[in-house]
Amino acid sequence: MRREEILEIYNSGPEAVIDLIERQESIIEAQTLLIEKQSRIISELTAKIEQLEARIAELEARLNQNSRNSSRPPSTDVFIKPKSQRKKGERSVGGQKGHTGHTLEMVENPDEIIVHKVTACKECGASLEEEPVIGVERRQIHEVPPLKIVVTEHRSEHKKCPHCKCNNRAEFPADVQYPVQYGRYLKAIVVYLCVFQLIPYDRIRELFSDLFGHFISKATLVKAVASCNNELAGVEDIIREQLKGGPVLHVDETGFRVNGIRHWLHVASTGLLTWYGYHKKRGSTATDDMQILPAFKGTMVHDFWKSYFRYGCRHALCNAHLIRELTGISETYGHEWSSQMNELLHDIKKAVDSARVSSSGLTHQQITEFELRYSRIISIGIRENPVPVCSGIPVKRGRKKQSKAKNLLDRCQLHQREILAFMYDFMIPFENNQAERDIRMVKLQQKISGTFRSDEGAAWFCRIRGYISTVKKNGEPVLASLVGAFEKKPFVPQASYSC
Repeated sequence: MRREEILEIYNSGPEAVIDLIERQESIIEAQTLLIEKQSRIISELTAKIEQLEARIAELEARLNQNSRNSSRPPSTDVFIKPKSQRKKGERSVGGQKGHTGHTLEMVENPDEIIVHKVTACKECGASLEEEPVIGVERRQIHEVPPLKIVVTEHRSEHKKCPHCKCNNRAEFPADVQYPVQYGRYLKAIVVYLCVFQLIPYDRIRELFSDLFGHFISKATLVKAVASCNNELAGVEDIIREQLKGGPVLHVDETGFRVNGIRHWLHVASTGLLTWYGYHKKRGSTATDDMQILPAFKGTMVHDFWKSYFRYGCRHALCNAHLIRELTGISETYGHEWSSQMNELLHDIKKAVDSARVSSSGLTHQQITEFELRYSRIISIGIRENPVPVCSGIPVKRGRKKQSKAKNLLDRCQLHQREILAFMYDFMIPFENNQAERDIRMVKLQQKISGTFRSDEGAAWFCRIRGYISTVKKNGEPVLASLVGAFEKKPFVPQASYSC
């Protein structure tokens, strides 16, 4: 409003001035309300931008995940050469010094000898039949003879006693029960191919046709696997009982499809024993039904599945999983604490590996120094992951979702003892690779066959595969051990433990 207009209103009297003041106050009030509304909109948009930025970061982190920086399996990686976690210069390329090579060598007593004689001189043609041999050059061929199924007929004689007139019949061997049947070695080969080599039934039938020229029905294959499963029931119980009493136990779980429906395969194992079981559930209901974990009192090594913490035993976390997650946080968010924690875990592992050669533990000073480094790294992580300030905007009910970095930091802060368990006790391994290795071949079976068609088939596979894994860990031949199962003399592991 111009000065002249204000003077004119002032000269018009008090009522005009009061009216002007009221109009100005109304304008100021409207402007104040507008500013407050705009402030609310700005705050809401700022909060929304923060949410979207967090969501974008989460999606980018998910997109950048691979088997090196997360728990994703290597089969999901795209065709990009992964960055090795090994440090350069630690090992040279190729076989390491002291490694024993293997090559095909001659045997002293071959199964067959074919002599190629010199009968005539290649120059003049004179006969050399009667000349002495002055030297022999040897060459050997390692070959598989033509394969065929050998049919053995058992005949039981019948005789009549001339004195009492009693009819007598010779007894057949215990394993000869039917007029026509397959032998235990052939059935062991079927189980070996199906459960150990993971070859589907139809391909086993083709293999028998190609190698032996013999047609074998699918029902016969199924019956052989079922029979082996029945013979191994007692061995499975022994393995379960020995796992309960061990000092260290590795456990893990993975998806397992039965009848096209997702179930869960659970594994409990040591360096000498393996037990598999499957269940419709993943959590404590399933692990209780395993009948191993509720009775276990040693140290359980796992990958931070919370159901395992229900059990009153000691716990140790897999640091291979943790290192991959720390690598992912460093690459995605650029945090310093995750890089330092990664380096600390590797330093502790080197110290433990070095000390294990000559002693049973680290010194008190070493442990204290590593613990102090751990605490300092946690403090850095807290500064890099501050608690978000509430903006006053209504949010969804329940616990507020945290970033992956904050979740991992909380885990490291709350479970320091479990993460560093390998530092305090040399019997505890650095990672859960034992269970990972034991579960890997079962995942391969799922990739080959897709799903089990029955609950029975899945249960048979778990029991037999656990037996085969135990046999291999104890250095026993797999095929011979399967033959022993059909002979009712299966391999039974002894109560000795290896982490």
